[in-house]
Amino acid sequence: MKKYILLVSAFIAAHAAQAQDKQFSMKDAVLGLRTNLAIDNVNQLSWLKNEDAFVFNKNNELIKTAVPSMRQTPWISLSGFNQLLFGKDSLKAIPAINWTNSVPYFQLKNDLYFLGNPNANFLVDKPLNIDPKAQNTTIKDRLIAYTIDQNLYLIDAQKNKHTITNDAGSGIKNGQSVHRNEFGIDGGIFISPKNNYVAFYRMDESMVNDYPVIDWASTPAQNENIKYPMAGGKSHEVTVGVYNIATKQTVFLKTGMPKDQYLTCVTWSPDEQSVFVAVLNRAQNHMWLNQYDARTGAFLKTLFEEQDDKYVEPQHELHFLPNSNTEFLWWSQRSGFMHLYRYNVSGKLLNTVTSGAWLVNEIVGDNAKANEVIITATKESAKERHIYAVNWKSGAMKRIDKAAGVHMADANSNGTYILDRYTNATTPRNIEVFNSNGKLVQNILTAKDPLVSYNRPKVEDVTLMADDGTPLFGKIVYPANFDRTKKYPTIVYLYNGPHVQLVTNTYPASGNLWYEYMAQRGYVIFTMDGRGSGNRGQKFEQATFRQLGTVEMNDQLVGVQYLKSLPFVDAARMGVHGWSFGGFMTTSLMLRHPGVFKVGVAGGPVIDWSLYEIMYTERYMDMPQENPKGYADNNLLTKVDQLKGKLLMIHGAQDDVVVWQHSMKFIKACVDKGVQMDYFVYPGHQHNVLGKDRVHLMQKIADYFDDYLK
Repeated sequence: MKKYILLVSAFIAAHAAQAQDKQFSMKDAVLGLRTNLAIDNVNQLSWLKNEDAFVFNKNNELIKTAVPSMRQTPWISLSGFNQLLFGKDSLKAIPAINWTNSVPYFQLKNDLYFLGNPNANFLVDKPLNIDPKAQNTTIKDRLIAYTIDQNLYLIDAQKNKHTITNDAGSGIKNGQSVHRNEFGIDGGIFISPKNNYVAFYRMDESMVNDYPVIDWASTPAQNENIKYPMAGGKSHEVTVGVYNIATKQTVFLKTGMPKDQYLTCVTWSPDEQSVFVAVLNRAQNHMWLNQYDARTGAFLKTLFEEQDDKYVEPQHELHFLPNSNTEFLWWSQRSGFMHLYRYNVSGKLLNTVTSGAWLVNEIVGDNAKANEVIITATKESAKERHIYAVNWKSGAMKRIDKAAGVHMADANSNGTYILDRYTNATTPRNIEVFNSNGKLVQNILTAKDPLVSYNRPKVEDVTLMADDGTPLFGKIVYPANFDRTKKYPTIVYLYNGPHVQLVTNTYPASGNLWYEYMAQRGYVIFTMDGRGSGNRGQKFEQATFRQLGTVEMNDQLVGVQYLKSLPFVDAARMGVHGWSFGGFMTTSLMLRHPGVFKVGVAGGPVIDWSLYEIMYTERYMDMPQENPKGYADNNLLTKVDQLKGKLLMIHGAQDDVVVWQHSMKFIKACVDKGVQMDYFVYPGHQHNVLGKDRVHLMQKIADYFDDYLK
């Protein structure tokens, strides 16, 4: 009997070991968390507008859940949905419905469906057919605004079509994002609160140089010119139009001169009397928050100004408080961290709402009865996001969530209940419902770990110190089946550019399954956010001002020294890899600190900052004419002859962000200097290589390290 027990125990132990011994394929590592290794989720989870209830899709049946009772009511099945729409089974799944609009809607190909009262059998209006060429579609209540080519159109609540603009000339775009999506801009259409007006961006790019992007898939290859404003050159000119739906007339806000200033944070007043715009000078060190008359476009007043000796970066529209036409919250980094300030429309600062050595990430809702705004912020840790309710008058603040990690919040219409989706190093996904006092109502999902059967490496958080004493957060991924007596090749993965943070308390703890794939093949992986990267405050980010690529490299070399101090790291076999700003950093380290890394793989790299876009580059580097030394010091074309080791450079052939010319000029400089390097291009891809081709990309990178680093 004892022998039998021992045999069973041995079998169980062997089976458990085998169950955790799976190896990642490259496809698993690159696409797995979106496909075969996807984390459990609650499909189509959304609050219903003006109800204490949410809806979700379970097995193709919409379920309504009342809060706080959590009573579930089956609403409609796929079969019922099909019968309602088509009188027959047509759809294989219930489409994604936007429930937050006052009239819920969904779209099937070019047909837009508005739902009637979901509580009365989902009565459906006759669908509206949207032009297949429509882009930038913006829907509010029953208004539908969209662009075709460079012009803006509207379908009103009575289904009448309005042609808002009719610009036939080249170089004009209406209703689209401007300033290359900097300053928090992600669209160009702004429907007024009561649906009487449509404000929109009008961008004149006619003065900007054409830049060729070649489509190599057609024969012969075809050129499409884009407008690409490079640092120090001509910038586009932007105005804001206001279209009156009743009169069919448009006025333009009198935003003044110079024409190449930046306009952002476009916000309607709740009473539709005014439009507010943050006007930023091209030097990006002086911002005016201006008020304009919505009917005439006339400038009314400047509420206040913000200045900084480096740069000001407005990123958020005004957040008007509930039931008020006069009070709003303004986002500002004036204290060194992004915080909220309560103002009135006279420009008077009423009070500071949040403060401290941390920053606000998002406003997710309002609780008017409690005078509270629901936010996410880094108050507990720069590597985490938590949910708080903050009194906008007193600044009193209470945390709503309970668990460590990065939390995303959705508040119901009156801010009394919050859906909390969070993850941390050991939690793939949890979804919970809280009330605004921080009381847990119910957990609605605890996702299983989809990686439990894999041979996963140990991950360790690291804090190092920059040369000025600033703490730098990193993490080290140990080789799977780690043997402390061995020495391992090491890859440093980096980005280290503005607005990006790699090291957070999220799942998986490694941060990326490709790291774990490489760890299973005997590599140490290290990543660290140096000064210049995001979510640490203004001083941390502005440390790189006028010298992109210098302070960041100093910080990454602190990481290198740490790695060299570890007995299991082979200092003679160190590699570095990054994309975009990380590609610039990779190339910079290989050239400006030759010999530190044996192998580098640089993707989509900036090579010469004078070839990069105006808005981003001039914020961090000033104009080339104003900062010639900063541009020269970080121009990698002049340093190719310093290359030691192996360098693979990769670029997307249709890259319209870091244009292909960067790496082509680098190749030419290498040829001129007799320097050997390796190069690979991905036709059909823009700045990032996505989809199934990304598996090819990451295999290419892994093979390169295997060939020259192992």
